[in-house]
Amino acid sequence: MSGEDTARYNFLTQFDRAVDELPGQGWLSTLRRDALARFREQGLPTQKDEDWKYTSLRPITEGRFALPGSTTVPADRLDEARVPGLDAARLVFVNGRYQAGLSDISGLPEGVTVRSIADAMEREPENLQARLSRQSGLDYTPFTALNNAFVADGALVEVAANVQCKTPIELLFLSVPGDEAFVFHPRVLVQMAQGSEATVIEHHVGLDEAANFNNVVSEISLGAQSRLEHYLLQRQSTAGYHIGGIHVHQARDSRYVSHNVNLGGALVRHDINARLAEEGAEAVLNGLYLVNDRQHVDNHTCVDHAAPHTISDETYKGVMAGRGRAVFNGRVVVHKNAQKIDAGQKNDNLLLSKLAEVDTKPELEIYADDVACSHGATIGQLDPDALFYLRSRGIDADKARDLLTFAFAESVIERMGLSEIREWLDHLVVNRVSGEGRLDDLESVEQ
Repeated sequence: MSGEDTARYNFLTQFDRAVDELPGQGWLSTLRRDALARFREQGLPTQKDEDWKYTSLRPITEGRFALPGSTTVPADRLDEARVPGLDAARLVFVNGRYQAGLSDISGLPEGVTVRSIADAMEREPENLQARLSRQSGLDYTPFTALNNAFVADGALVEVAANVQCKTPIELLFLSVPGDEAFVFHPRVLVQMAQGSEATVIEHHVGLDEAANFNNVVSEISLGAQSRLEHYLLQRQSTAGYHIGGIHVHQARDSRYVSHNVNLGGALVRHDINARLAEEGAEAVLNGLYLVNDRQHVDNHTCVDHAAPHTISDETYKGVMAGRGRAVFNGRVVVHKNAQKIDAGQKNDNLLLSKLAEVDTKPELEIYADDVACSHGATIGQLDPDALFYLRSRGIDADKARDLLTFAFAESVIERMGLSEIREWLDHLVVNRVSGEGRLDDLESVEQ
């Protein structure tokens, strides 16, 4: 059998062994078995599939991953994972399971409900049924089908109509090592009612070089005139694997702002799909990825303009060093009836090493004739004139390189609304650029 067939067999037999222990009956049991049937039919993608052309899943297909048991971490380990100085309501998960003793959701206003998926399965299964896997096309990918089959926990965030939640909500997912490598399938559900506002931080952190496989799916629904600022902070260990899918549905005059930051992981793939379903909807997608050593980070985005008078603005930037490799595929679809839309997309990439690679593919698929659309991609090195200018002012070569690299990344960070996250990311980027975690400039393009 091929590696993909072996991995499919392993996941199928794992489900058969675990199905009686998975929570939920009735509709949830049906959802699981339907999802597993789709996965059995689809199998795992290969590089023969266009959407996976530049990303090999060999580290996952050749690995063996067990379902984790109950585990936790000392409270002081949170200090190295959370954003310093951020006053947020926080749900904490360890290897995919909710940890009440590490969580604190006090201070949230009336009309904001934050709970674990496991709790919702037990206490409000009907409410969960109305939320889970309800978006069109959600089961088209094998990894989403796997998540549906194995989902046992995660986070449910609901903001009632016209409620403005000023307190950020952090969903902190910690991955820790055990006697064997683990796989977990957390789910995130965010429901924004009409006129509501909130900030949600989805934060994935690998501790102690955990070589686990995190397969996460997020479903986000924005009601009319609602506002959501969504941070996706991925800091898995350099031995960890992370596959994530975010599916966003936007009603009239809603605004979704995404900040997708990738700093860790050996193999990472993120798919963000935003459907602007009604007039006046706006999606802003910002992304930053720093790739080093032999890391592989793949970002796929799709903005679906399904209604007229909708707006999208996408800016992704990447810094590749060492033997790191990145992939960006940004797709914008404009339906025939979606006249008067405005869509902009840009992907800029900075190579610090001759051995680093990036594959970028911006796409426009337009069926309307009265639209304003733009897209572009750049791949380059540090400007030698700028380096010369800085060095002529007495700045040494390494410092000049660091300053220009930081400035390149900073233009994405400064778009973020939370000052605590901006300052924290500034510190992390400085460390990656010039500190102990310095990006490897092996065979630097400047040499």
